[in-house]
Amino acid sequence: MRYLTDRKRAAGLGSAKSGTEHYWHMQVSAVGLAILVPLFIFTFGCILGAPYEEVVAYYSRPFPAIVTALTLIVGLTHFKNGAQVMIEDYAHGLAAKALIVGTVCLSYALMATGLFALIRLAL
Repeated sequence: MRYLTDRKRAAGLGSAKSGTEHYWHMQVSAVGLAILVPLFIFTFGCILGAPYEEVVAYYSRPFPAIVTALTLIVGLTHFKNGAQVMIEDYAHGLAAKALIVGTVCLSYALMATGLFALIRLAL
């Protein structure tokens, strides 16, 4: 038995030992999305409906490509973390584990697909 005070045992940890860290990741990604989503809408909105050649030329520039890539990465990471919290709250046992694995795989697959399409478009 370890001799730890209650405060030392709970400092920065939730009952699952990662609640505070998970909460801060969600808060940081939410602030990032609050900045990135308007930038993405601004950059995407001005090229919406343009011909293919113009879109390729537009996304060959660094600013729109970087904003789009960051929005994809941060948005899908935020989705993954939020969906994991929801699944942990409402599902239990093997179903919870399978849903979490499926959600993580889906978010990384969407992230890779989006980045691949953006790279193909930009290069």
